[in-house]
Amino acid sequence: MPRTAGALIPLFSLRSSTDWGVGEIPDLVPFSRWSAGAGIRVVQVLPVAEAARGQNSPYAALSAFAIDPVYLAIDALDDFAAAGGHDALAPADRALLAEVRRSPTVRWNEVRTLKTRALELAFQSFVREEWQRKTRRARELERFAREQAIWIDDYALFVSIHDEVMGGRSWLEWPTPLRDREPGALADTRATLSERILFRVWLQWLCDRQWHAARRGANAVGVELAGDIPFMVAGDSADVWARREDFRLDARVGVPPDAFSATGQDWGLPVYRWAEMEAGGHVWMTARSERMADLYGLYRVDHVVGLYRTYYLPNDGAPAAFVPANVPAQVANGELMMALFSKRARVIAEDLGVVPDFIRESLDALEVPGYRVQRWERSWKEPGQPFRDPAAWPAVSVATSGTHDTDSLADWYESLGEGDRRALLALPGLASLRPRAPARFDAEVRDALLQLLYASGSDLLLLPFQDLMGQRERVNVPGTVNDQNWTYRMPTTISTLTSDLEARLRLRGLAERTGRAAPVAR
Repeated sequence: MPRTAGALIPLFSLRSSTDWGVGEIPDLVPFSRWSAGAGIRVVQVLPVAEAARGQNSPYAALSAFAIDPVYLAIDALDDFAAAGGHDALAPADRALLAEVRRSPTVRWNEVRTLKTRALELAFQSFVREEWQRKTRRARELERFAREQAIWIDDYALFVSIHDEVMGGRSWLEWPTPLRDREPGALADTRATLSERILFRVWLQWLCDRQWHAARRGANAVGVELAGDIPFMVAGDSADVWARREDFRLDARVGVPPDAFSATGQDWGLPVYRWAEMEAGGHVWMTARSERMADLYGLYRVDHVVGLYRTYYLPNDGAPAAFVPANVPAQVANGELMMALFSKRARVIAEDLGVVPDFIRESLDALEVPGYRVQRWERSWKEPGQPFRDPAAWPAVSVATSGTHDTDSLADWYESLGEGDRRALLALPGLASLRPRAPARFDAEVRDALLQLLYASGSDLLLLPFQDLMGQRERVNVPGTVNDQNWTYRMPTTISTLTSDLEARLRLRGLAERTGRAAPVAR
């Protein structure tokens, strides 16, 4: 990989003058155009998979394959225009649209409700004008459904039962014939819910069309879209319901005790049956890798340590353990997964937290880049715990200032005590700050810290958008559930950002001075 600068921003955080209170798929094109002008060649988003009901986190997925329809740009849909467009919305919905559009954060419940009502109007128009007349667009939808049959048949049926029949109840609470997928019960339900199933397939077709148009638009200005594949889907998901032979439901995925948590973590997610998945030819994992490569040219593999060895807590209270159980089997399993994911796209590994040496050695041997988070790159066992110089970081690594789970670079810098600040400013790249050793984050501190990371030895640099701009908003606070997590929106629209010539030239200058410049946007 050539030396490259990238920006990390959740899709939901993008803001335009025409969005419906959340970032939308076509917004990726103007944001990529701005990125290219700022010397940025990669735009990474968080997972865009359809979220589990009641969840805002992109890491709790209802499906490993479906794009969340909340990201559809409704104003770009022919079927919405044919249904009457904004004039077809109730006055209360038009007022709500104006309100969520102005909101400083994503108001998920209201946005989802509003978009669902609009999409229902558009779908009825599609059925009436296209599907019943068997038009070209109807045939295109049929072709899409055939091409995606490996996942979309079960997904559309699952969501239709889950939402339309069972009122959102987990599939574990469904009547036995549906819970256990008895063929007769499924056939009868498919017939009864045929139009609602078609609605779900239609939504995914629209998502797919908008996504690939956005990817082509980004690529046309020299920018690659990058994604993020979550370690697991939710237990109440189409995938676990349809392929329960691949998942243990009598245990939960977690993280063992470490320096940050004396009791470890319980994520409450199902556990992979690695042996059974391998015996079955890894059909589901292969399909996931193909789907990711269809959407992205590069993606982050979440919680990569769990692909080598998954820590689980049995529901019966038995001691927690790892699967596979021994190191040789763990290495074999992890390397098999990384080979599968790397076959069709470039991957990077989220290897943060407590990661055994043998896993890092394996990733190094596979030349899969792991993360170097500047605030955590210290020689912890040496006196004074000096920061490691980013200039010495390996080329096969990902340099960054933080993740979607950390506070901003600005807030982190101002949280440093005098000793830690002195240790940070001892880095050769920060010599210009030493005379005044500022305790407050300002433009000079911002530029020096960004220069430090841009000049790092890592070939790939991925910086949160907030840090690139010197802003302080946060995406998520791990271990908390509140109304602020996963609601961050850009403070200005993309068009306003584009008009900020100073920021664009500042970032492009950093990229040019450190050999990371992107082609100039057309």
